[in-house]
Amino acid sequence: MTLYEELQARGLIAQVTDEEQIKELINNGKANFYIGFDPTADSLHVGHFMALSLMRRLQFAGNKPIVLLGGGTAMIGDPSGRTDMRNMMTFETIQQNAENFKKQMSKFIDFSEDKALMVNNADWLMDMNYVQMLREVGAHFSVNNMLRAECYKQRMERGLSFLEFNYMIMQSYDFYHLYKEYGCVMQCGGDDQWSNILGGTELIRRKLGKDAYGMTITLLLTSDGRKMGKTQAGAVWLDPNKTSPFEFYQYWRNVEDADVINCLKKLTSVPLEEIAEMEKWQGSQLNQAKELLAFELTKLIHSEEEAIKARDTARALFSRGDASNMPTTELSAGDLADGAIDILTLLQKSGLCPSKSEARRAITQGGIEANGEKVTEFGLTFTAQELSGEGVVLKRGKKNFNRVVLK
Repeated sequence: MTLYEELQARGLIAQVTDEEQIKELINNGKANFYIGFDPTADSLHVGHFMALSLMRRLQFAGNKPIVLLGGGTAMIGDPSGRTDMRNMMTFETIQQNAENFKKQMSKFIDFSEDKALMVNNADWLMDMNYVQMLREVGAHFSVNNMLRAECYKQRMERGLSFLEFNYMIMQSYDFYHLYKEYGCVMQCGGDDQWSNILGGTELIRRKLGKDAYGMTITLLLTSDGRKMGKTQAGAVWLDPNKTSPFEFYQYWRNVEDADVINCLKKLTSVPLEEIAEMEKWQGSQLNQAKELLAFELTKLIHSEEEAIKARDTARALFSRGDASNMPTTELSAGDLADGAIDILTLLQKSGLCPSKSEARRAITQGGIEANGEKVTEFGLTFTAQELSGEGVVLKRGKKNFNRVVLK
């Protein structure tokens, strides 16, 4: 099975510009390709997983990845998949986020011995003259065609700012720049980037008379069409300080039965033959597949040691209620008022609920326990003495735990 055939079998490929040429490039390790990541947060998250997994697979086959950090494009904000405009960030914040991305990406991509490159489009976009951009790039874009692009169409009713309207032109210029400077012949990205990728291939054809190629991958969705990577407490981050290895493991261990095979195919290197056997599994057997998925991804992101620890903690916790190694929130005396803290604040600080209103809703629905007892009162408080030692073990739903202790 060729690499392209495997990508198809795993359900990764959504759209391509020239299938035969792309097959030739990637199957023979000839593709210099790039994927862009706008550093709009201080950590990568599960939403980046598909792109990183594709980049890793292509590199293993001898192709050369170029990681493009969008220090410049993040100043504008990609309207793709958005119903409103992104919050504008300072240049300093964006650059700090980019530095965090660099550290995390080294776990996925081998940058040694010129096997991959990492560049930042702030290096060429931030100093570009606006009139120069209009004359050199803008002249090659049809506004009519741009407005037909899916990334803009879905925003027209709510209002598309002129700021965001420039995003496609800037991303297309990135592809053109990377083609000239690094011989980058292909851009990859999520399927919501298709219009932007086509803009780049067309700009290269118009200005250089050369062919460039694009390939998009399917977005990571649940079986009912929702984007994966969100929990009750927010996004699932790759930074262990934002989402602990145990929480990360538990996210994948708790995926729906209908989603586990799809995730194994798209996100792991488990052989397709093994996954095919798992497709025959039903009921409790699928828990083995979920545990494999959680272990493989936690090992990739956080190390095998952390994966083993998370797996063993989960097994102990759900079989015996063992609180060792479970996610822990440490409070200081300053978090208490008159020597105590209420349950709503505790749920919010632990991350089990993103807000106090959500905590109220969870309690009303009977989904909260503290030290094994169902919480029924919003006014429940815990004293410093109760929070000392082993602390208070909070539980939301069947599988979300957090131990809160006073330092």
